[in-house]
Amino acid sequence: MNQLPTRQQILDWIAQNPGETAKRDIARAFGIKGAQRIELKRLLRELEAEGAVARKARRYGAPGELAPVSVLEVTGPDRAGDLFARALEWQGEGEAPRILVLTRAEDPALGAGDRILARVTAVAAETHSHEARLIRRIGTGARRILGVFRKAAEGGRIVPIDKGEAKEWLVARDSTQGARDGELVEAELVGRREAMGLPRARIVARLGDPGAPRAVSLIAIHQHGIPDDFPDEVLLEAERQEPAPLGTREDLRHLDLVTIDPIDARDRDDAVLAHADAAPDNPGGHVIWVAVADVAHYVRPQSALDREARRRGNSTYFPDRVVPMLPDRLSGDLCSLHQGVDRACLAVCIRIDANGRKLSHRFARGLMRSRASLAYEAVQAAQDGRPDAITAPLLEPVIRPLFAAYAALLRARAERQPLELDLPERRIVLSEDGRVQSVAFKERFDAHKLIEEFMVLANVAAAEELERLRRPLLYRVHEEPSLDKIDALREVAQASGFVLAKGQVLKTQHLNRLLQQAEGSDFDELLNITTLRSMTQAYYLPRNLGHFGLALRSYAHFTSPIRRYSDLIVHRALILGHGWGDDGLSAADIAQLEETAKLISDTERRSMAAERDTTDRYLAAWLSDRVGAEFTGRISGVQRFGLFVRLDESGADGLIPIREIGREFFHFDPQAQTLMGADTGLTLGVGQRVTVRLTEAVPVTGGLLLELLSVEDKGLPSGRAARARKGGKPRPPSRGPAKSRKVLRTRR
Repeated sequence: MNQLPTRQQILDWIAQNPGETAKRDIARAFGIKGAQRIELKRLLRELEAEGAVARKARRYGAPGELAPVSVLEVTGPDRAGDLFARALEWQGEGEAPRILVLTRAEDPALGAGDRILARVTAVAAETHSHEARLIRRIGTGARRILGVFRKAAEGGRIVPIDKGEAKEWLVARDSTQGARDGELVEAELVGRREAMGLPRARIVARLGDPGAPRAVSLIAIHQHGIPDDFPDEVLLEAERQEPAPLGTREDLRHLDLVTIDPIDARDRDDAVLAHADAAPDNPGGHVIWVAVADVAHYVRPQSALDREARRRGNSTYFPDRVVPMLPDRLSGDLCSLHQGVDRACLAVCIRIDANGRKLSHRFARGLMRSRASLAYEAVQAAQDGRPDAITAPLLEPVIRPLFAAYAALLRARAERQPLELDLPERRIVLSEDGRVQSVAFKERFDAHKLIEEFMVLANVAAAEELERLRRPLLYRVHEEPSLDKIDALREVAQASGFVLAKGQVLKTQHLNRLLQQAEGSDFDELLNITTLRSMTQAYYLPRNLGHFGLALRSYAHFTSPIRRYSDLIVHRALILGHGWGDDGLSAADIAQLEETAKLISDTERRSMAAERDTTDRYLAAWLSDRVGAEFTGRISGVQRFGLFVRLDESGADGLIPIREIGREFFHFDPQAQTLMGADTGLTLGVGQRVTVRLTEAVPVTGGLLLELLSVEDKGLPSGRAARARKGGKPRPPSRGPAKSRKVLRTRR
């Protein structure tokens, strides 16, 4: 029996004998008979699946044209955010074809270096010759980490800054790229990772001193792959833009529109105005205007600015910097609704009745001039009777009518019953040199809520308008929580002495009723946190699935096009629907709406993760000189390996490893989210008040380690002493009724 040919021998035969490439021809050429034909068939199918050969009818050929199913290597996204790949074994003439990878919402996230099995079709496009749809991912690119380099005689080690990376990485002497001890570096895995021992890596980038002021956000930017430098062509295109003229726009410069933003805001997306409705058929009603920067005038479909904005998806905000979606020429100048200057806008005029219900709306593409750039604090102070020199002349004509309309909207909100979570937000204040100066919880005024209600109203109007016009758009979708998560929330509620009824279609009003039961009690924050964790994440979709959290049938993002690409798409759809110009939603925009939705949903999550990591690192830096100090807090999470505690003073989260909890065996109950001591019966659960000692704070990772001192103001029993007295091994924990366990507690 002849030996089967190698894969390369088969490929060589096909290339040299193009007229004899059927399976029987190949079998005859290599003397393959009997059962070996089955093995040959398997080998040919493998080559076909990998794209090494292409089958035409009953014959195989050298892949001068890509096989319908090919193995590809992802080369990464281009500046427009489109994902491209190359054929791994291209044997045709010239350069390998450029392949656009079309992803769907359910596909896994792909990155440069990933290998995929995909269906490939030839297309006639300017930027690529083939398109591919993922079948499955079959391999990933070289794994990378960010860490601190520690030099040694044989090269060195990299200490990862990612809290989830437990092992250090070894670096050979010839792979250090000249990195210095203590320097922040990026490295990639080399060779195969051994089952035992440390992984080996080579340094690919040196990033400087990790302890330098303002390095914290740079670490997050690099670690999460957030683009922070604009290509030259994008900057040049932005600099060439000029202020939009009135032209055919509606002149809105007579309106007393004002912007209300944080005191340190650099870009101002939206302006507002309200006044009583003079129509006799709407007694007690109001007219509300929301004017939003007309970004679409400057960022045209398929332009360099557009491709870069789509790739970024959104702006990312850190305590010391903003990574904007658009260059400063637009975000801080031409598209920002500064006081006293003409600015292009898309505006909506909305009539509401005395109870805040929307009666009608009208959209316009106009030119506006903001009367004042106001801060939340100043507006609230004026409303409360403490106007300053700026707000005093605006109090009666502008500020009072805004709050009157807001009061009406609150009545509609109470009827609609959106989810009413109350969770404090931290504010990190930095000194001029970038070091943490203070950490506090942000004050929340009615002025904040006023703007939020106006924005929600405008977003609803935009979605309904595009539905009326039958134009495609991106909805902001928030699906209702899963049954499993609601059951888990119900268990926590019952253990805390509250009720979340079963056997009904879940609505936000049911969750609000639960939160109202807990309001003011020891379980207030616990129920807010647990309710939040039961929610799904909101995302973008070209189809309407409603917004559960806001209790709205149709919802789209319209009010922040400077910092969100989704809003720019909605603006273009309105421009197209109303025939306001040639810069509306393009055919290309519409064709890739599904891909755009997935891309910007992913970039939003990326920004959230980077912002969260940065906050953790700043908090660790803030607490690093207080190691050994005692703090009070609440248990915020329970895992088999220990407890997470949120500190009252700063809102920072730290870990108490299981070894530091007590000197006995602890049983982990994942459903009840508790740890129970085998000897003492001590039960630790989410929400309990604890006193802890800070034992370690690592700014570069954001990690805090804590030692448990007391629970609910009571010292810890000694499990080891209890075992010694009993002279035996730990007994298994008894599972008593839920009401007999120590319950979960938390603080507002």
